[in-house]
This record gives sequence, structure tokens and C-alpha cells, in this order.
Amino acid sequence: MATREELNKLLTETGQGTPMGDLFRRYWLPALLSWELPEPDCPPVRVKLLSERLLAFRDTKGRLGLIDEQCAHRCASLFYGRNEESGIRCAFHGWKYDVNGNCTEIPSEPGNIELLKEMKLKAYPLIDRGGVLWAYLGPPELKPALPEFEFAMVGQKQRFISKRIQECNYLQAMEGGIDSCHVGFLHSGSVETDPLSVSAVKGNEYTLKDHEVRFEVVPSDGGLLIGARRKADGGNFYWRITQWVMPCFTQIPPRGENPQRGHFWVPMDDENCWAWNYDYHPIRDLTEKELEAMQDGCGVHTELLPGTFIPVRNQRNDYMVDRAAQKANITFSGITGVANQDCAMQESIGPISDHTKEHLVATDKGIVMARQRLRSAVEAMKKGITPPGVDPASHRVRSVAIVLPPGVPFAEAVKDGLTAEEGKPLVTV
Repeated sequence: MATREELNKLLTETGQGTPMGDLFRRYWLPALLSWELPEPDCPPVRVKLLSERLLAFRDTKGRLGLIDEQCAHRCASLFYGRNEESGIRCAFHGWKYDVNGNCTEIPSEPGNIELLKEMKLKAYPLIDRGGVLWAYLGPPELKPALPEFEFAMVGQKQRFISKRIQECNYLQAMEGGIDSCHVGFLHSGSVETDPLSVSAVKGNEYTLKDHEVRFEVVPSDGGLLIGARRKADGGNFYWRITQWVMPCFTQIPPRGENPQRGHFWVPMDDENCWAWNYDYHPIRDLTEKELEAMQDGCGVHTELLPGTFIPVRNQRNDYMVDRAAQKANITFSGITGVANQDCAMQESIGPISDHTKEHLVATDKGIVMARQRLRSAVEAMKKGITPPGVDPASHRVRSVAIVLPPGVPFAEAVKDGLTAEEGKPLVTV
């Protein structure tokens, strides 16, 4: 039987050749926002995914490429290269590569066809869907169908997507995304005032009033349904049902008339991850007020340092914690912004959480089962079994907020509401 240290290592390491790295490479992962490569021959963009240094570019014909960042000659970064005439040309000695990683020209070796064939760079598929450029880093013969998460399938005016760099392992960040218990504490003072939550009058009331949260977790085709139960009016229960789709997609239950929201937690390396954040509404365009709030860093989004994906509030400035606001209970943590509050707690654990020091309790049931599902998927994959969440059918899901009578199993009561279908309204309180 594996030790806790060995299990910790298994879950948190995602580099090439690691079991969890092999698992992540079986999925399409968000790599860039579409606007980062806006037009043919635009500047290339560095991409770090699963501990690999890569370079993304759009060539003269508009084709997308995701290749090794380092030139095969002397390993100089192609980030400084020229994107021209259907290829990226190294600034060091002029070696040129196409979107498939093929070396198409070595100026100092004209006509040396055999050398050109040998100098091929690693290259991965990169596709544009729903405002996101998605990458697949796994075996070509196992490449799955394209992702069909609802936020990527609705109209452009119905969604808003952002991303930020988070300085911790993907796992502890993702586990924050499936932990409904912390909302009544960490986000107290923010849930009531955040413009993307204020319409959920009853939902907010139930969340903030009842701290004795009860959890029920049910396996789904793609991951888990994580139900958090609080007391509601008339002896009923307020359920918030979070979707977790493997390996790192989390969807937060909606609040009132606000949009559906959620995250992807994508490893850059073992000590940093990309926190992808999305809001969308399935049956209407986002309002100007909602878009303005998202652009200002409200809800799951955050204000960024200009020209970067680094939050303005970060661990170097202690997230600008305001002790006076904390003492006055303006915000429970003294940190402004829901996303910043989450980030502070997740990063404060350290670059990689040491699970041997944890003392998990009943409210951590979703986290325990997610870890078990990841481990089981790794073992099954070794036997040739396709991991959960690869099939696009697993992507067409929604989260739900609902009031139910006692004794009613949430998964059955809201089965229809958990499935994404065009034109169907959200189930929300």
C-alpha cells in the first residue's frame, strides 16, 4: 500500500513521465485566450503547461502552432523569433519552423534535406473554440473529440473568460474550487456586496446563516457531483451542487439571476498553475453591468497587473490585507475580492500542500473523493481504460442551487437541471 507521502507525490506531480502528467495529457486543456493570438503573423506567446516550455503562434495562413520553445540548434528561445512567411524564424541563426514543428530552413545548410528532417521540434494540436485556444499534449492516436463545455459553446456575448497565474500546485487550488464550506466564512462580507452575487438574496442568506454544512457526494460520468446542504425556510434544505469534471474543471452553483461561473485549474508546473475563470449565461447575453463587474475583477475574476496575468493583490504584498476592514467585519479576511480571498488561502498553504499534515473532516468529503477518483483513473489508464471526463458528453453539465424538502436525494431531484441544453434556464436560488 502506498504511503501518504507517495500518494501526495502521485497527485501533485504533472511533469512528463509522471502518472498524473500522463493523465492530464489525455484531455484538451485551455492554453491561451483567443485574443492572445489575434491575427496571422502576430507576435508569438510563451506557454508553460505541465512543466513544458512551449511557444504558440499563428502563421501567415492563420494556422495555429504549439511547439517546443527552444530552437533545435543551440536551444535559444523562439519567443524572440520572427513570425513570418508561414513559420517562426529563430533570431539567433535564422532556423525556421512551421506550426507542426518541422524545420523548413537552415540558412547555413541550404539544400540539406536530411538535416531538415532530423531537426523536427515537438509540436501539439492547438484549436480555437469559445474564446479559448485548447491544447492536447497526449498521444496523437488517443486524441479525444473537441471539448464541449457549455461556456465555450454559447454565443460570444453570453460569456466572459479570464485567467490568472496562481503560485501553488493545481490540486490545492482545484480543491478550493470544490469546497463549498468555506464560503460562509472566507467570503463573508463579499458575497453580500459582490455585484455578481447580490441578486441571490435568499441563497446568500442561507449560505451565511448556517455554518453546519452537510455534504453528500455522488460520482458522475465525468467526475463528481458535490452537494452542500444548509438549512432553508420552512424546515427545507438549501442545496448547492458543484460539478467537478476530471481532471481540473469546477463549476460553481449559480446565485440568483447571475450567470453560471467556474474554473479550470491547469498546471504550469508543480508549483504554479493557471486559474481559468469563466462566467456565462445559457439563455441571454451578459449585461453591460455584469461585463463591467467582471472586467473590474469581481466574482471569480481579479484585477491584474498591467500587461500580465499576475493579480494586483498577491502574496508579495500580502494581498493588500486591510486589518481594519477585517476587524470591522467589512470582510471576514480583510482581503478585497472573492477571487483574491481564495487565492490567498490556497497559496498560503505553500507551493505544494503536504497532505501528511492535514486533518480532514466530514466537510472535506468532496476533496477526499476527488483525490480517490484521480488515483483510480491513473490506475485504470495503465490498463488501457479511457479516463472519465474525456468524452464531450461529460462536459455538457451545469451546477445547481435549489431548495428541497428533507429526505429528497439531490442527485435525482435535480437530474434534469444538471444537464446543459440549449435554451434551458438555470436552476438557481
